[in-house]
Amino acid sequence: MSNKKKLSKKEKVAVGLYIYVIASLIATIIYILIRFIIGDLVDTDGTTVIHSRADYMLMLVQCVLGVIVVHIPSFLEKKFKIEIPSFLFITYLIFLHCAIFLGEVRSFYYLVPYWDSILHFLSSIMTGLFGFLVIDYLNKDSKLLLNLSPFFVALFAFCFSCMIGMLWEIYEFSVDGLLGFNMQKYMTADGTILTGHEALSDTMKDLIIDSIGALIASTLGFISLKNKNYWLFQSLQTSANKENVLEEESQILKA
Repeated sequence: MSNKKKLSKKEKVAVGLYIYVIASLIATIIYILIRFIIGDLVDTDGTTVIHSRADYMLMLVQCVLGVIVVHIPSFLEKKFKIEIPSFLFITYLIFLHCAIFLGEVRSFYYLVPYWDSILHFLSSIMTGLFGFLVIDYLNKDSKLLLNLSPFFVALFAFCFSCMIGMLWEIYEFSVDGLLGFNMQKYMTADGTILTGHEALSDTMKDLIIDSIGALIASTLGFISLKNKNYWLFQSLQTSANKENVLEEESQILKA
């Protein structure tokens, strides 16, 4: 008899998405490296440059980082025993594919209106929900003895999500300055460099959208915790059940 655990439908979807995302990123890396070797890293339509050498270098860096960060959820589960819900992991994989392969490689940032804004909104909700998992993990550590109210848990999730968004903007600014990329989109598709308020608008728009998404995620989490309806996270439900059992046992012993 096999001792292998049977995967649920969500887990099968997650595995399939993981294989697809990894395959698409690795294929892109190989493609760019081949073009780099043969010295053909500039695409033109005869009059204008479609993809410059800097564009392909950005794609390469993003794809390599993508192959690394796609394993962050599994690392957290193994190292810190943080249970990542299947729906959150699936959302994470979809986000990476949309941000790196579709956004950078397939140029959706330029071709699809508000593509960057949609991804920032999705990522802020995702990191906001992850903030609740971090609190749940800390709350299980007997050394910390945390017993926070739903409001402060939601506040932490909101601040955590905003912090991730801020760190991402710092990363984009640093990479653009050091390597001459265009992650902050301070330059249009035709090469026009934006100045003044226009140059700041992309970063400020991203931070505002990050804050809105974080607020939505923290509000949903607050309502869930306040009503003791742990529909967001199975791990929180498990923790609550264990807590209820301990309370019942305590009352029996006192009786």
